[in-house]
Amino acid sequence: VQLQASGGGLVQAGGSLRLSCAASGRTFSSYDMGWFRQAPGKEREFVAAISRIGGRTSYADSVKGRFTISRDNAKNMVYLQMNSLKPEDTAVYYCAATTYGLSGSRHTYDYWGKGTQVTVSS
Repeated sequence: VQLQASGGGLVQAGGSLRLSCAASGRTFSSYDMGWFRQAPGKEREFVAAISRIGGRTSYADSVKGRFTISRDNAKNMVYLQMNSLKPEDTAVYYCAATTYGLSGSRHTYDYWGKGTQVTVSS
């Protein structure tokens, strides 16, 4: 599966952004999907994940209550709605796919898209 993230940009603290990830291939619903982010000088970290049919989700503690992951299998899309953004959310955001299961470990993801930059100004 090939992935392409989009929707990043510059936003003020407290604002919102919606990231999208478009997936190619007919087997999108066979993958659990995740969002990760990487800030300069830091390791790539887990943000959120969603199960294959969207029934289960998982979030990093740092984004719980502010971010929402969703997917539309008919459109081969996964989304990350980000509200109440903070400067510490500034990072390159990546979407990823796995057959491992709902996972917060980047090592279990097989496919990665190019990232999209999110910058939150204070």
